[in-house]
Amino acid sequence: MMKKAVAELEERRLALQEELDAKRDSAVRNRMGQFATPTGLAVDIQRYAKAHLGKNTRVRFMDPAIGTGSFYSALLAVFPQTRIGAAVGYEIDPHYGGPAAKLWGATGLDIRLEDFTRAEAPEAATKFNLLICNPPYVRHHHIVNGEKQWLKRRTQDACGVEINGLAGLYCYFLGLSHVWMADGGLSGWLIPSEFMDVNYGVSVKRYLLDKVTLLHVHRFDPNDVQFGDALVSSAVVWFRNEPPPVGHEVRFTYGGTLERPKLERLVPMETLRREPKWTRYPIKESHEAAEGPVLRDFFKIKRGLATGNNSYFILSVEEIERRGLPIEAFKPILPSPRYVPDDEIKGDQKGNPVLERRLFLLDPPWTENEIRERYPKLWAYLEEGKAEGIADRYLCRHRTLWYTQEYRPPAPFVCTYLGRSDKKNGRPFRFILNNSKATAANVYLMLYPKGPIERALHDKPQLKRQVWEFLNEICPQAMLGEGRVYGGGLYKLEPKELGNVPAEAIAELLPRSAQPGREKQVDLFEESVA
Repeated sequence: MMKKAVAELEERRLALQEELDAKRDSAVRNRMGQFATPTGLAVDIQRYAKAHLGKNTRVRFMDPAIGTGSFYSALLAVFPQTRIGAAVGYEIDPHYGGPAAKLWGATGLDIRLEDFTRAEAPEAATKFNLLICNPPYVRHHHIVNGEKQWLKRRTQDACGVEINGLAGLYCYFLGLSHVWMADGGLSGWLIPSEFMDVNYGVSVKRYLLDKVTLLHVHRFDPNDVQFGDALVSSAVVWFRNEPPPVGHEVRFTYGGTLERPKLERLVPMETLRREPKWTRYPIKESHEAAEGPVLRDFFKIKRGLATGNNSYFILSVEEIERRGLPIEAFKPILPSPRYVPDDEIKGDQKGNPVLERRLFLLDPPWTENEIRERYPKLWAYLEEGKAEGIADRYLCRHRTLWYTQEYRPPAPFVCTYLGRSDKKNGRPFRFILNNSKATAANVYLMLYPKGPIERALHDKPQLKRQVWEFLNEICPQAMLGEGRVYGGGLYKLEPKELGNVPAEAIAELLPRSAQPGREKQVDLFEESVA
C-alpha cells in the first residue's frame, strides 16, 4: 500500500476516533479502560518491532484490543505490504469496532467483534509472531467477582501464572495472550507502569521473568502523560515467547522515546527477582535495604481513617450549627492538605485546629435509641443518611454502629499521602506538625511515636519540634524511591513504604543505647552468649 494512502487512512482514523469518543460518555470510557494510543507512539512501537523482528521475517500481527486500529495503521506505515502475512484484531465494543472494520475492510485487516478473553487460541501453524497491544485499563473493582474468578482460571491455564485478584483487566490480557504467540514471537505491551511496584504486579513480574524472555522495559517520564484523559504513567514492555537464557539482562530505559531514551541500564534478571520496585531502574543501579534505622523503627504508621462517605460524615462547623446538631457527636478532623497552608497546625484551648477551614467528623458515642430519645435533630440526620443509602455502603454496614468511625487518635506528625516530584520547594511530601487534637482522613499518613522515641518525647516534649524538623529534612529522593508513581509526576506513599525511609537523623536524637540499631546489636550479643 502506498504511503500516501496509509497517511490518508490514518487521518480518517483520527477523525473517526475523535467522533466516536465525543459520542461516548467519558465516565463510561474510563470504566471500560478505553484510551486510544497516540499516532506517534504507535509508530515508534512498530519501528522498534521492525528492528527486532529480523530483516526478512514475514509478519503475522495481532492486537487483542484493537480499538480503531492505531497499531495496525502504524504497522502499515512502517512495514512493507509484502512483509505483512496476516493481521487480526479483537474489539469487544461495537461502538469502536464496527466503524473500524469498515475503515480497514479493504486493507486485509480481520477485525473480530468479540471478547478476546473468551476467544479460542489458534493452532500452532497460525499463531502470531508480532503481538502488540494497549489493553483496556479496567480496574479490578469494575470486574464482577464471578467474571474475575473465571478470568483467573482461564489465564492460569493459558500462561501458568495465577493473577492477583486486585489486578486490572490488562494483566489478564497479558497472560491470556501467551497461547496466541508463536514460539520466539515478539510481543510489545503499552501498560500502566504501576505493575512494577504494587503488590498485585508480583504475578505479572513472575510471568515476565519465568515464562518468557523479558527484553526491554521503557518507562515514560510521568510528567509526560501519554494519554491526556488517563491519570496513569505508562510503560512499554517487550518480550519474546521463549525461555530466558542463563545470565540474561533486561534493558531498562526511562524518559524520551523508545528509540532515544534519556536514561538506560542493563539489569540482571536475578536482581529483578529480588527487587520489589522495578521503577528504581534505570535511575538507580540497584536497591539495597537501609542498613541503619528507618522510620518504622520510631513510628507506628497508619493511613488516616476512611469514613465511607466524607461529604456525609465530615461537616463544617457552620453546617453543624445550621442543622442544630450536638457538637458532642463530633471530633475535629484535619481538612485536605490544600487547606493547610503551613506545615505546623496549632490548636485552640479545646484542641481544635486553628485553620480557616474547620471540619468535624461525625462519631457519636451513643446507641440509636439514645440518639432518638435525646438528640432528635441528630436522629433526623441519621435517618437522612439511611434514606440516601449511606448506611448500606460497605464500610458502614460492617461497623457495629454504622455511623461510628474506626479508631484513629490524633497523631503528632502527619504526612501527605500524595505528592508531586516537581514541587518548587523540592519536597514531594509534607510532614506536618499537629499540635491539635484533630484526627485525619486517609489523605494523610499518621505517625505515632513508639519505643525509644515515644519515651524520649514523654521525657522531653521539646524534642517534638526537633523530630518534625528532621522529618522535613529527609532527602526527597529517598521518599520518591519508596513510593509509587502515577501520571503527571504524581507519587503515592503507603504506610509500609514510608516506614522503609531511612531515618538516621532521628536516631541521633536518642542516647546511643536507645538507638534501634544498638538495641538489635545488644539482642544479637545476648543471644550469642546464651
